[in-house]
Amino acid sequence: MNIETIKSVYFVGAGGIGMSALVRYFLFKGKVVAGYDRTPTPLTETLIAEGAQIHYEENVDLIPEACKDKESTLVIYTPAVPQEHEELVYFRNNGFEIQKRAQVLGTITHSSKGLCVAGTHGKTTTSTMTAHLFHQSHVECTAFLGGISKNYGTNLLLSQASPYTVIEADEFDRSFHWLSPYMTVITSTDPDHLDIYGTEQAYLESFEHYTTLIQPGGALIIRKGISLQPKVQPDVRVYTYSRDEGDFHAENIRIGNGEIFIDFVAPDTRINDIQLGIPVSINIENGVAAMALAHLNGVTDEEIKRGMASFRGVDRRFDFKLKNDRIVFLSDYAHHPSEIKQSVLSMRELYKDKKITAIFQPHLYTRTRDFYQDFADSLSLLDEVILVDIYPAREAPIPGVTSKLIYDNLRPGIEKSMCKKEEILNILKDKNIEVLITLGAGDIDNYVPEIKELLEKR
Repeated sequence: MNIETIKSVYFVGAGGIGMSALVRYFLFKGKVVAGYDRTPTPLTETLIAEGAQIHYEENVDLIPEACKDKESTLVIYTPAVPQEHEELVYFRNNGFEIQKRAQVLGTITHSSKGLCVAGTHGKTTTSTMTAHLFHQSHVECTAFLGGISKNYGTNLLLSQASPYTVIEADEFDRSFHWLSPYMTVITSTDPDHLDIYGTEQAYLESFEHYTTLIQPGGALIIRKGISLQPKVQPDVRVYTYSRDEGDFHAENIRIGNGEIFIDFVAPDTRINDIQLGIPVSINIENGVAAMALAHLNGVTDEEIKRGMASFRGVDRRFDFKLKNDRIVFLSDYAHHPSEIKQSVLSMRELYKDKKITAIFQPHLYTRTRDFYQDFADSLSLLDEVILVDIYPAREAPIPGVTSKLIYDNLRPGIEKSMCKKEEILNILKDKNIEVLITLGAGDIDNYVPEIKELLEKR
């Protein structure tokens, strides 16, 4: 189906962060846009205000007439929606063109130079940082992001002039195999989504296949030291990067007074005294990858330096909500053991002498079952842990798999408690809080405004 000729687009699962960027893209293109999501959120309400017709009840009768013509309607669904979803079944039984988000992105980017960021973690921040470097430069870009950029208040950037499209390449259910990147960063290949892949080997093979999709004349920028043997086509350049070594890396790192300065080293240039707009140590490595993509595609040294300093981050990625002499509070999306470890170590670096407390909402029963010991090890780096119930997302409960698995394996002596998410505010009321971080990819974020309000009153 030609994206230019379709008249209407229907989304089964419209309110996810990645899906909502496509909602906005098709609204920009002048299409009728409608869809279903399970619950109202500030994001779905914003999309409705922007012109999308969204409802929250699984009901075929609520699908607008304009979206019931199979010749002119494209249906896009998220894998998070069950296959037996009533509306999805209707479209399937009536012969509609049904695509995953990644297929659509693949189609959109086939005619442009796709700059993709893949990896178990770091991809949202790195792709948003990349998009910002391009957008504020003379090169510009279109971008589909996996989080809300705080610079722009959106997850979609549009350019009529630029040939580049920045995309977060999602490995969940092999979605990124639909893409044909011009250049791609691979940040990490720590095993995840084993409910889909089954084994670590299958997960790695999925990334290997992804490297075969890079277009000749393009490039792979791979984090040095990860367990991946790329299988690129002839005429694809391969570069390495990391914080401290590789073709692209940082030198002369200065961390202190809540600020970070680095020198960026590339094979053919060096940019000194770059200030990180979000001074968190993990962003040194993310920044090196983003700057590598920008440098290889014509963003100037001066534009890179200016862009890194003006980057304001991504909602829920080291997202500082409160920062004063008494209390620091931030929200972070980290939901994998290695992400949590990075988050905690970065906070330790910034706040060496402070007590650090985290509220963690595990995401998925399968991930908790597969990694509960790793979660416990990462969370044990904190001074205090408050665990809430598992966020199920797309899954049915698994007998015996609860947050208590993690709780029971935390290090001896750590301050710890468990509660329902509805009890968080009560729990916090009487606690001594110096640095507080909410962790997880579920709906824990819904409580952030109230937590902030509670802490502000102290």
